[in-house]
Amino acid sequence: MLVLGRSQVEALLDVDPLIDALAMAMADLSAGRASVPDRVAALVPRHEGFLAAMPGFLPSAGALMTKLVSLFPHNDGVRLPTHQALIVAFDPDTGRPAALLDGTAITAARTGACSALSARLLAREDATVLAVLGTGVQARSHARAICRVRPVREIRVAGRDAAKAAALAEELSARFEGEVRAVSGYAEALDGADIAAATTHAVEPVVRRSWLTPGVHITSVGYNPAGREVDDATVAEALVCVESRRAALAPFPAGSNDLLMPIRDGLISADHVHAELGELVAGSRPGRTAPDQITLYKSVGVAAQDAAATALVVAAARERSVGEEITLG
Repeated sequence: MLVLGRSQVEALLDVDPLIDALAMAMADLSAGRASVPDRVAALVPRHEGFLAAMPGFLPSAGALMTKLVSLFPHNDGVRLPTHQALIVAFDPDTGRPAALLDGTAITAARTGACSALSARLLAREDATVLAVLGTGVQARSHARAICRVRPVREIRVAGRDAAKAAALAEELSARFEGEVRAVSGYAEALDGADIAAATTHAVEPVVRRSWLTPGVHITSVGYNPAGREVDDATVAEALVCVESRRAALAPFPAGSNDLLMPIRDGLISADHVHAELGELVAGSRPGRTAPDQITLYKSVGVAAQDAAATALVVAAARERSVGEEITLG
């Protein structure tokens, strides 16, 4: 059994092939070729946390795996991530456990890369201004990945903690050729932004319709059982896309409050979800139809993404002889 640590996973996982692999995975998911049951979770109320299990089978990638992921929102997000995970990969022909690898790096990378895929499918071709809402692991992942698919020349960073926003802006500026700056709040970050990446644990929306510029593409990956990232008016007006309708509209711990709350309140129906990313990839549903259209990708995370990333990492590790082989009894 191959064992890979976090630094090894990070070194083996290249963003550009990952975005392409996720496009195939999302198409497989929408076409019914992938087996991805709803995730289940054990709750830890004392810390407002949970431990979720996410199994998946992605035939096109030869990937059979399960991820165990914890969400403990009161961790500081950098020294101790809010999301921590392990992945076990199995041989899809025999069911034999084949690899154990850090899932925290994969979760961060595949989430940002799938948001980048949504931007490749839905953002305007001339999108140059990126607003990053949040200052944690996902904020970093999104800034890196989205710049791979659109000609971003300016990044604005906003978060609850001004010092963390400033630190992230300084960190990103060291690897980004354009302008990177921390701003005073979410409204300032969004004013004139062409793409907005919401990566928070917000209870109250950090994306509000009155703050948005026509034509913006929004990616929202934040999750909080007590709240949401995107307000009703934005959801109601936007062209809404998801990874999986079933997952996004499922009850806790799988679904999205950003969609379930306005459905509950009668503001939209389930049919308001325009498309899955896989349908956009396959061309069975149209994407953006006008330059000033607001588009929204609401992510809840699905195991097909982890399976695609795991397949890339394990293949690269075996090709480069990286990792440790152990025997399980």
